[in-house]
Amino acid sequence: MTFRLYDTATREVRDFVPLEEGKAGIYVCGLTVQSEPHVGHVRSAVNFDVLRRWLTHTGHDVTFIRNVTDIDDKILAKSAEQGRPWFNLAYAMHAELTRALASINVLPPTYEPGATGHVPEMLEMIATLIEAGHAYAADDGSGDVYFDVRSWPAYGELTGQKVDDMEPAGDADPRGKRDPRDFALWKGWKRDTEPATAAWPSPHGPGRPGWHIECSAMAGKYLGTAFDIHGGGVDLRFPHHENEQAQSRAAGHAFASYWMHNAWITTAGEKMSKSLGNSLLVPRVLERVRGIELRFYMVSAHYRSHVEFSFEALEDAAVGFRRIETFLDKAGPGEAGEVPAAFAAAMDDDLGTPAAVAVLFDTVREGNRVEDPTLAAAQVRAMLGVLGLDPADPAWGGGAGDDAALTAAVDALVAGLLEQRAEARAAKDYARADVIRDQIKAAGIEVEDTPTGPKWSLNSAG
Repeated sequence: MTFRLYDTATREVRDFVPLEEGKAGIYVCGLTVQSEPHVGHVRSAVNFDVLRRWLTHTGHDVTFIRNVTDIDDKILAKSAEQGRPWFNLAYAMHAELTRALASINVLPPTYEPGATGHVPEMLEMIATLIEAGHAYAADDGSGDVYFDVRSWPAYGELTGQKVDDMEPAGDADPRGKRDPRDFALWKGWKRDTEPATAAWPSPHGPGRPGWHIECSAMAGKYLGTAFDIHGGGVDLRFPHHENEQAQSRAAGHAFASYWMHNAWITTAGEKMSKSLGNSLLVPRVLERVRGIELRFYMVSAHYRSHVEFSFEALEDAAVGFRRIETFLDKAGPGEAGEVPAAFAAAMDDDLGTPAAVAVLFDTVREGNRVEDPTLAAAQVRAMLGVLGLDPADPAWGGGAGDDAALTAAVDALVAGLLEQRAEARAAKDYARADVIRDQIKAAGIEVEDTPTGPKWSLNSAG
């Protein structure tokens, strides 16, 4: 079956036909590193990580670029509030992002460019747009440069809008614009309010790039003027991705063949965001569940479905995932096999992870019913590997499928306590057996009595 995806540009499900057979170039808009990442941020990263893993599994050589916006109005404002250099804030928050993504096993991108490292490419594209008549320098002395939206008849095609129906762009002072919808490609340095370190030399005077030109320039740098898939959160469709496409194509670039957008994680019906104050920072969430369980919670929902976050739903998902781990523990060590046909069909249908997870649980149930679960376990491991959820993946470290030495040490300690409990029960010293049981439970360990003896697992929700 051919991989099919919902293209948000055409608003239809399309067969994925890469520009070059056997390869796939993907560009995903990363974060503006102004503060710590929350669950809503990492959902996008997980969704496109699953896309990358599935394309790799099906034989594609994937080049995956995910940028970081490390200079921006919000970064400057936030750093000023905190009394620290903007570049120090961006560096620190980038490090927090890297740790958060590693904690849920998001693969590092092929490359992660930062906006501040690609100003020459941005200025080159701006010069091309000015020469082609699609951009202009403001005549108010600000040093700003704008994209002329009315010079590009196709402007609005990504989101199906007409220019006259759009609200004015809010990314720069409108006094220097020909049309209020024109958006900033270059922002002149504001000497009275911005640090000198936040400005780069340009033919238009010192300043810094606008948000949209950053991604166009970086995508072109690493994927070429035409590439396969551009992704990001649904909130980026307009104006960010609309503007990216317009300026790139106006500069003569074919740009993205397909557009994919993941939906939000909401709280109380509102998009999870820093400004709403309802963000849930990743380290705080991981105090209640493991990284592998948080990832499972996000993978279980379709990437285009809005998710109303709750700890109850998250902990339910964690319990479900621990059932999968229990099955694998009982089945014993083994190699990953082939994914079932039904799983592959679900993934080929626009990354249908809810249906794929249903196949995963069906296979676990079948494995629990048969005398020899080897085949089922091999299929389960293969499916978990595609979803980035294999407990044996070394990337999880001590967070899931724990480090072998640590596991062995804990296993020995728990085994000793279980032996003492068994001896106490055999001697009908039930009070002592209960004390040992309570000690084990207080340590966050669940014990299950099985025909082959007691099995233990960490109770992450405790």
